[in-house]
Amino acid sequence: MLAIRMRTRRRKAVAFATAAVLTALAAPALAATPATATTAEPAVATVTAGSTTDYDSTYYKNAVGKTGPALKSSLHTIISSQTKLSYSAVWDALKATDQDPNNSNNVILLYSGVSRAKSLNGGNVGNWNREHVWAKSHGDFGTSTGPGTDIHHLRPTDVQVNSIRGNKDFDNGGSAVANGGGSLTDSDSFEPRNAVKGDVARMILYMAVRYEGGDGWADLEPNNNVNNGSNPYMGRLSVLKAWNEQDPPDAFEQRRNQVIYDSYQRNRNPFIDHPEWVEAIW
Repeated sequence: MLAIRMRTRRRKAVAFATAAVLTALAAPALAATPATATTAEPAVATVTAGSTTDYDSTYYKNAVGKTGPALKSSLHTIISSQTKLSYSAVWDALKATDQDPNNSNNVILLYSGVSRAKSLNGGNVGNWNREHVWAKSHGDFGTSTGPGTDIHHLRPTDVQVNSIRGNKDFDNGGSAVANGGGSLTDSDSFEPRNAVKGDVARMILYMAVRYEGGDGWADLEPNNNVNNGSNPYMGRLSVLKAWNEQDPPDAFEQRRNQVIYDSYQRNRNPFIDHPEWVEAIW
C-alpha cells in the first residue's frame, strides 16, 4: 500500500509541473509600451528607476551614463533649449497639460486632486489659479517670462489651497488643509497629498537644474532647510528625495511631460523620464 501511495504522489507532482510549464508557455509576453505624444489620453507606461526611454539615444544622449555635477551640467544644457510662454498663455497651456483624463472639460487640481471646470480659472473662491510649485518669491523671479512662466512647475490649484501653501517650503507634517485632498501644513512648510508628492519633488528638482544663474535669473538650488524666504533655495531636499522614491512617475505625470515637450516648451523634465537621476545628482 505504501508503494502505491508513493507512486500516486509522484504522478500528481509530475502532472502539476507539466501544467505549470504549459501555462507559462501559453501566457503572452508583456512588453513596456512607450509613451505616446498626444494631447488626448495616451496609454503611457509607468516609469521605474533605471528605465530606458525612447529619448535616451536622442534627447538625453549627452547625459546618459553620467552622474553628479557632470550629469547635472549636461541636463542643464539639454533642457535649457526651450520655447518660452507669456504668463497669460499659461492659462491655456495648463488646460491642456492638466486635463482630466476622464473629462476633457476639466483640469485636475494639484494639491486637492479635485476635477474642476477649465472655465473656472481665475482668482475667486471656487476658481483655480496658476500655482508656482517653486514659489516665485524664492529667487524673486515673479511672473516674468522665464522661471515665472515655466509650465514644468506651474500647476492648477484651488485658489484657497494655493493661498494656504503660499511660499512655504516642502516638508512632512502639520495639520490638515481644508479641501486639500489630504495635504498638511504648519507655520513653515507644506506637505502635498501622497499621490503627488513625487510630482512636487521632480518639479522642484527640474527647476534647480534648469535655472543655474547663467541666463539672468537666480541660481535656484534645493537645500535641507525650511523658512528659505526670498533666497533662491527650496527645501527640504532630504524629504523631496524620499518623495521621489515613494511616489514614482505615473501616467498622468508622463502625459503632462509629453504634452509640454510636443506642444509648448519643447523641453522635458528629465526626472520624470529618469527618476533615478535624482539620487545620481543629489
